[in-house]
Amino acid sequence: MATIKQIAKVAAVSIGTASNVLNGLPSVREPARKRVLQAIETLGYQPSLLGRALRKDKTNIIVMIVPDITNPFFPGLVRGAEDVAFQNDYRLVLCNSDNNYLKESAYMRQLRTYRPSGLIIVPADLSKGAEEAKAYLRSGSAVVYMDRIPSRWRGDAVTSAHEEGAYAATRYLLNLGHKRIATITGQLSGTSAAERLSGFLRAMKEANLSVAPEYIQETTFTKAGGKEKTAVLLRLRARPTAIFAANDLIAFGALTAIREEDLACPEDVSVFGFDNLDLGDVTTPALSTVDQFAYKLGAKAAQIVVNRVAGDKSPANRICIPTELKVKDSACMPRGKSRSLQKHHRR
Repeated sequence: MATIKQIAKVAAVSIGTASNVLNGLPSVREPARKRVLQAIETLGYQPSLLGRALRKDKTNIIVMIVPDITNPFFPGLVRGAEDVAFQNDYRLVLCNSDNNYLKESAYMRQLRTYRPSGLIIVPADLSKGAEEAKAYLRSGSAVVYMDRIPSRWRGDAVTSAHEEGAYAATRYLLNLGHKRIATITGQLSGTSAAERLSGFLRAMKEANLSVAPEYIQETTFTKAGGKEKTAVLLRLRARPTAIFAANDLIAFGALTAIREEDLACPEDVSVFGFDNLDLGDVTTPALSTVDQFAYKLGAKAAQIVVNRVAGDKSPANRICIPTELKVKDSACMPRGKSRSLQKHHRR
């Protein structure tokens, strides 16, 4: 690998002059600058990011930690962050915590030694990790929590309007004429799952409808969890006519369980999801869902890091991105209601 000493020799300049050119300083005369740039190209010189970090205190790395990269929601999040990072000459390093705090903590400790410019994190455990995040802040790195925000975190954060999205989806089902509406939540220890349950319950309360305990099923944010809990709901004596699933993976599992019970969606059981994954367009039926704009979430988080590194000293950003209903084919009026009115409830 070429060194700065070799560049200086080929360009017939001092090591100091070659260094000034590499660091973009304007004090070098044009003929010498051109010779140095030509030597860099000829020798194929690549500057050391870690060496530059020792001089400038930070690399152009942004660390991003997500709980489960196999969950189709997170690639959109990552892509949004990566696009903004790349456009601003930063490089994103992606880590997968497997929803395991110990793995997440190990990544946070080890990658801090690379002196990253920022950390973007969707935490595995909302009750832990704050000290590691504060260590990043003390070292001068920007920190943005995303999607799942710890209640005690007072720094930069980007999330979706989870409660409002769930409320709107439940209101849509109520307006179709459903009264027996169940929900399958994610783990309620997480803010996103808890807020979506809160939105569901608020809509039901406003409609003067009580929710039986068995109509609230808690599981993981997975297709397997959705399938298992839907099977439980379908065995109830008073089977629900509609299910609000706390994410699209749960909803995909619900569609499978309904089909395996020889029932039809939406004629027998309507299903409404949350995420607006691309896969929802090719399910049968196409999944009605809540769009929380994953790409925009990631892009906003990365832009906050870029702004902080550039010197933004404003108070903490607490960004909540509005959600939007995406009504497709998996929700309709319950049996006994006039289907001729169905078109008036679609957007």
